Amino acid sequence: MKKHNYSAGPCILPQEVFEKSAQAILNFNNSGLSLLEISHRSDDFVAVIEEARALVIELLGLEGKGYKALFLSGGASLEFLMIPYNLMKENGKAAYLDTGTWASGAIKEAKIFGETVVVASSKDKNYNYIPKGYSIPADADYFHCTSNNTIFGTQMKEFPSVDIPLVCDMSSDIFSRTLDFSKFDIIYAGAQKNMGPAGTTLVVIKEEVLGKTGRTIPSMLDYEKHIKAESMYNTPPVFPIYASLLTLQWLKKLGGIAAIEKLNNAKAALLYAEIDRNPLFRGSAVAEDRSTMNVTFLLNNEAHTPIFDAMWAEAGISGLSGHRSVGGYRASMYNALPLESVQVLVDVMKALESKV
Repeated sequence: MKKHNYSAGPCILPQEVFEKSAQAILNFNNSGLSLLEISHRSDDFVAVIEEARALVIELLGLEGKGYKALFLSGGASLEFLMIPYNLMKENGKAAYLDTGTWASGAIKEAKIFGETVVVASSKDKNYNYIPKGYSIPADADYFHCTSNNTIFGTQMKEFPSVDIPLVCDMSSDIFSRTLDFSKFDIIYAGAQKNMGPAGTTLVVIKEEVLGKTGRTIPSMLDYEKHIKAESMYNTPPVFPIYASLLTLQWLKKLGGIAAIEKLNNAKAALLYAEIDRNPLFRGSAVAEDRSTMNVTFLLNNEAHTPIFDAMWAEAGISGLSGHRSVGGYRASMYNALPLESVQVLVDVMKALESKV
């Protein structure tokens, strides 16, 4: 039976990425060696990481605009620490928007370094909306936001215009929609949503914002050192970077971000329409802030839970259970999830309505 993978991450990737990655593990570039055993300094892998970094800049429309792409380790959570290390001045301050678990994690790390102003928070309603109308201190060293909130199913539809560096954690929706990415000075994202398997983290940096803190930065946490070493200050995670390259190549062949955005919008429209139509279900996020990547919804009558759970499992659906912070269900619809998988879920929801 075909599986329909709604896992929030690590998550679904294109089938061709699995196939090419599997072949590379057995014999990479007809070298007779596995991708897992080649030197990261070999010509074969240097070509991989150089193409991956270039494709990132190309797909984001940042060519010739002063940006560098890095593939690092430690997950997006390490960037919570690296951002203030590299941007917050001694005795400086930073501004943060609190929209969920990952944003609050970033805030916690920033507080270690200096004054951290939370300009707005949606914690009062269990993060089911994106705050609006907040003001950002003009004297802050940077402003940090999280574009999409996997757990709570909310997504920023607009970003503020600021005269200070704008930093965004795009872990769960990078490469999913068209934006003016040149508005951002640093974008970071764990690979395990729209880009590849867990194990590497993408950081896209406008170089001109670095080197202004007056801090002594530990070498492994210093973006300038990683840029100078072209993502090879230490041994990079070879396999996740290769799989990320394959995913970026797949996205480019599809027509890039503009093409995948149309598919993502169609998937989200299909599922949200059924949630709003079907009297057995309700969405948990405020309508205007609904995420196209992570659709969170609830049953109106919890007595229907065991019936619904059995039905979607029988249909080959995997990973639909909601996060414990919200409960209910979470349909994570990253780039590689096909529209047909969403239709299968919608059909199950309709079947439940006729059954109970």
